[in-house]
Parts: sequence; structure tokens; C-alpha cells
Amino acid sequence: MKVFRGFHHPDLAPACALTIGNFDGVHRGHQAMLALLRSEAAHRGVPSCVMTFEPHPRDYFAKALNKPDLAPARIATLRDKLQELERCGVDQVVVLPFDARLASQSPQDFIEQVLVQGLGVRYVLVGDDFRFGAQRAGDYAMLDAAGQGLGFDVARMNSYEVHGLRVSSSAVREALHQGRMNDVAALLGRHYSISGHVVHGRKLGRELAATTEGAGDGFRTLNLRFSHWKPAASGIFVVQVHGLADQPLKGVANLGIRPSLDPNDVNGGRVLLETHAFDWPTELGAEGGYGKIIRVDLLHKLHDELKYDGLDALTKGIAKDCDDAQAWFASRHGETSRQTTRDRI
Repeated sequence: MKVFRGFHHPDLAPACALTIGNFDGVHRGHQAMLALLRSEAAHRGVPSCVMTFEPHPRDYFAKALNKPDLAPARIATLRDKLQELERCGVDQVVVLPFDARLASQSPQDFIEQVLVQGLGVRYVLVGDDFRFGAQRAGDYAMLDAAGQGLGFDVARMNSYEVHGLRVSSSAVREALHQGRMNDVAALLGRHYSISGHVVHGRKLGRELAATTEGAGDGFRTLNLRFSHWKPAASGIFVVQVHGLADQPLKGVANLGIRPSLDPNDVNGGRVLLETHAFDWPTELGAEGGYGKIIRVDLLHKLHDELKYDGLDALTKGIAKDCDDAQAWFASRHGETSRQTTRDRI
């Protein structure tokens, strides 16, 4: 899959079948839409293309209006979104920077300058609630009429439901906020996960080992920085880690701001996913995880983040979380090693 920042690029295909949206989470509704897009692209002999935006349009308006509450909780990082789009078989992705120019562009200019002149669209597939252009003035009817005049087909896909529930990014965000990870997996068609490069942290796990009797090697953690300041999920989770060994590693993780620690520490108060794997691969050595790309599946939420009074209380809290996570794995009898099967649309 090819990824382009903007549509002024010599390697961009001269024509395409296109769908447009934020695709946060790439849930099962998105997957059904992408399957249809690929089919329509194949019939026309053109590549399938997704146009998405970074930052999220609501992030842009939240900042421009100084109203942070307008920003949506983010399900996925851009990295994870692109990986899922690739897994869905998309040929190319155009990431448009959502800025003042794009926000003020009229629907007609967007159609002519971006869709027709920029991407050479032959087919455009949108959702049933699709709006575009300045003040969200453009809709499906306007796009369809423009297509008839400019020579491209337009189609609209209705909502996708699972067990009577409309699948949407909003539904995924709500389930993540409430810690309903089984419902999240049903909406996504897979475990909820976060991936990235392992970065250096404060190395507090070693300090806990040095200060607490019986801590052994301590609670060595794999740290991923969540790129958005407002993740849809937060708290303490039972997890499995991919990318360090042949088999997933079981563990426990904290996603959030770590309220027990100094906000001025090395990570600058940013949202962090800190994962402690129960069985550390010996071949990696003490420093072998840094710089590696890993994926962490969040399988079950244990509780929200807690603020502990001192390192001793923190250590006991982490130890209990580890025990609870181990008990959860034991109760599952190995089920978590099998990912939820994707629908074959």
C-alpha cells in the first residue's frame, strides 16, 4: 500500500476508486465499505484509494476555537490506522492535512480541485451521513449531481450492524471508555491494539526492584507513546505483546498519564502505554526491547488508573494487577491466543 501526504505527488495513480473519511479504528463497518470499494475498483481497472485527514477535523476546530471538549477521543494512532487499511487490501491512502485552507474550501471546489483534478476519481463511495466542504455544506445529493456532470460514479453505503447495534467509531469510543473490551472486539472484528516503537522511560521498574524486597527483576516496562493527548481508552489492562518473541507475551499495561508519578518526568506528562511482560525473552537482554516495533493487544480492563502514595504502595498495586491478570489468563484457557476472526465480506 502506498501512502501519500496530499495529492500533489508524481507517483499517485492518475485515476482511482475513492472513499473518504476519518476511519478512526477501521471497525467492521469500515471494513465492509473497503471491501465494496476494492470490488468497484477492480471492475474499473483502477486502484482503490482512501482519503483521510490528519489531524482529525474535530481536533482542528477544537484548537481553532479553543474548545478542547470538541476534540474526539482518538481510537487509533495514524500508524495503526494505516496498518489496518493495508490489511484491508487498500492500494493507496491520501492523508490530507486538515487546516484552515481545507476547512474553508467550498464543496464545489473540493469536488473539482481535489477529487477530479487531484485524484482523477472514477468512483466515490461514502457513508450514509457523509458531509464535506466549508460549514459541512456538501452532502451525498450534491456529490451525486456533480458526478453525473463530471463523469464519475457515486454510491452511498448504509450503516453496518452487529447484533442490532450500529457499528460506528462513536460506538467503539463508548465501549473503550467503559472498558467493555469484548464489545470493542466485536465492533472491530479483532482485539483492540496499539503499536509503535519502544521508547526509553524513567526506568522506574528498576527503582521498584531496588527498593522493594522480593521484587526480583522488578517491573520492567515496554513504553509506547500514544500520539494523541486524548485516547479513547485508559486504565490498567490485561494484554498480550507481539513483536518480541515467536509467541505473544502475556502481561499487564497502564494506558494513561500515570497519576502517581511526577508530571515533569522524562515523558513530559504525555499519554503513555507502559506494558510489563510476565516472561521477558532472555535473548533480548536487559536493553533489547528499545527501538523495536511492538503491538500490544488490550484484552481486558482491570480498573481505572489509581494514584498511589509512594513507591511501596505503587509496587503492591502493580503486583496485585499482575496477579489479577494472571488469574484472568488462567480463566480463559488459552482463548486469547486466537484473534477474533474477521468477517469475510
